[in-house]
Amino acid sequence: MGYPTKVQLIKRKQSEQWYINFPAAVAQAMEFERGETVEWIIEDKSSLVLRRIKVPLSAVKKKRPESSGSSTASSS
Repeated sequence: MGYPTKVQLIKRKQSEQWYINFPAAVAQAMEFERGETVEWIIEDKSSLVLRRIKVPLSAVKKKRPESSGSSTASSS
């Protein structure tokens, strides 16, 4: 499912800034953090890729349980 988003332009006397806002559902699904640094990559004229610099650990993946069969008991 796509999320249509408008590109915004703010023109100032000596500069201009372009903005693309993420819908809240996309930002939450990606678990973005405030102030997170990302990188834009131009794939081609129809595809702009956003790449995370630091990828957070997945909340879905769990740590593998340690094997209980390799434990040793000491006898006195």
